[in-house]
Amino acid sequence: MQVGFATLILRTSRALAVAGLGCAVAVIGGAAAAQDHRAPRGTLVRPASAAVQPVEELPRAALQDGMALVDAEQIALAANPALGQAAARIEAARGKWVQAGLPPNPTWGYSGQQIGSHGVAEQDGVILGQEFVRGGKLRLSRSVAEREINRAEQDYAAQELRVLTDVRVAFYDVLIAQQRLDVNSELVKIGNQGLSAADALFKAKEVSRVDVLQAKLETEQAKILLQNAHNRYDAAWRSLAAVMGRQSLPPQRLVGELSAKPFEFEWETSLQRLLGTSPEISAAVAEMERARWAVQRARVEAVPNINVQAIVQRDAQIRGTDGAIQITMPFPVFNRNQGGIRQAEGELIVAERALQRVELDLQQRLSQVFERYANARNQVEKYNRDILPAAKESLDLTRDGYRAGEFGFLNLLT
Repeated sequence: MQVGFATLILRTSRALAVAGLGCAVAVIGGAAAAQDHRAPRGTLVRPASAAVQPVEELPRAALQDGMALVDAEQIALAANPALGQAAARIEAARGKWVQAGLPPNPTWGYSGQQIGSHGVAEQDGVILGQEFVRGGKLRLSRSVAEREINRAEQDYAAQELRVLTDVRVAFYDVLIAQQRLDVNSELVKIGNQGLSAADALFKAKEVSRVDVLQAKLETEQAKILLQNAHNRYDAAWRSLAAVMGRQSLPPQRLVGELSAKPFEFEWETSLQRLLGTSPEISAAVAEMERARWAVQRARVEAVPNINVQAIVQRDAQIRGTDGAIQITMPFPVFNRNQGGIRQAEGELIVAERALQRVELDLQQRLSQVFERYANARNQVEKYNRDILPAAKESLDLTRDGYRAGEFGFLNLLT
């Protein structure tokens, strides 16, 4: 046996610590890894998934050797239903923008007067009418709707980043489970070899029955860990498949690196980048702009529209064609949209406070993730600097002591 159970477990723990760091980096480093999907405050974000290759057209060669993180991201961007919902909301907002700027339809109808005069004084004609919208209401309504499009697009960008982050975390969870499965399979293999070696030594009367039983206990414990690793892998894969929007996707080996050198992040730099590029803040800014335009729209609501009606009719009494025109408009005495203006101004204050709330919420969420990142990084550095070198030295000394007859077989096994 080249390595003992303790050393394998230490190496596994170190790999898991690195993977935990990778998960934290995936959350914190979203701004660096997905800058193409973000935009500065108040600017328009175009859905990035429009350029994503459909799942059915993904190159098969890329998946033959295993699924990489980029493959999982492409599948999720193309298949996750949350992104489909967000895209549909954008189209709904665009439809609302079109409708908001359309003028009222003209009206027409029939006019009949003096119908009971037996053709002596009857008047039959056609009525045409049109309402003319004043005060720039249609323009302002479209300005409000345009900011709703901006907000919907920013919501899409935020949802896209949530999906990508969920995929990255789930991907590393599967990668961790996959490595744990490999390590525990190796532990069972080593345990079987150790049990065979202990049994042979017992038959040669070089070790006691206690050594054989201890080897058997270690092997059975390794088998339990292996079954647990299988269960954990299955659960992790189901979670990844659900995030990708492909629940029926069969398990396949992932291609990734758990021991890569981690990114280095500073708190202030990460916070400022998050506040400056987060689509959640951009969505809050878009909502605030929408509320400002809504205030302007509410203030011109009291500007009366003009209704014009024209009648062209045949007059039997004069035996000719006659006409009339009527122009009406409301007189804003009682209803000047006072309540609507007050409501719009209140919604503007709500939107301004919502922007502040989002900034504080992002800082709080980042602090929690940054704590996990700092803990994971400290754990990785501790394993690399202290624990693994000490474990290797302990193994070397134990192996040398066993060869020199200073330690028994159990010391070497465990």
